[in-house]
Amino acid sequence: MKYNCVIFDCDGTLIDTLEDIAAAINQTLTIYGFPAVPFEKYRDMVGWGIFRLVTLALPEDARTEKNIKTLGARATQLMEEQTSYRSRPYPGIPELLAELKAKKFAIGVISNKPDAALRRMINNLFSPAVFDAVCGLCPGMTPKPDPSAVWELLSEMNCLPASSVFVGDSEIDIETALNSGCYPLGVSWGFRSRSTLEAAGAARIIDTPQEIWGILGKK
Repeated sequence: MKYNCVIFDCDGTLIDTLEDIAAAINQTLTIYGFPAVPFEKYRDMVGWGIFRLVTLALPEDARTEKNIKTLGARATQLMEEQTSYRSRPYPGIPELLAELKAKKFAIGVISNKPDAALRRMINNLFSPAVFDAVCGLCPGMTPKPDPSAVWELLSEMNCLPASSVFVGDSEIDIETALNSGCYPLGVSWGFRSRSTLEAAGAARIIDTPQEIWGILGKK
């Protein structure tokens, strides 16, 4: 199969964002009088979107619809305002993106992170216009692993699922790739374990960004 498009997940794939995510959620919890969550626990909690993350971070007896809605809105605001204090691209990612661009691949990024927060982070950490399309979670959208946003992103880039590789670090990303008809490529440097990616159905798992060329060719 000849691929001409690469779609990346953001958190845990392009950028190590875990400290900023944990800080935003713990700050929100503290504001409303709830205990903070230990940093390492966030590794298995992230990926489904802000409201699911808030739900998991709250004590079980406080997981009411009102609390989830209130804290989710506040955490979203904090994420949109923060300037990626601790977040950085993973080693080799900027170089890979530059190579993909030079070789005329379409490049997209899709995330369950709030859209404004995603775009702010992308603009802060990467060269202008490196991505052909960017899609974060907006009100009314169905989050990954629903494939709808992937198809819209592909349409915007004039690409087909069968000619696209979806790169992600979590079972959510692998499920999204499979649901949308893209090649499901896992990365080992993110927030989930290799066994989790394998169980989800990753066609392959890479340990460094440059290994993607074994699938894409043109190297």
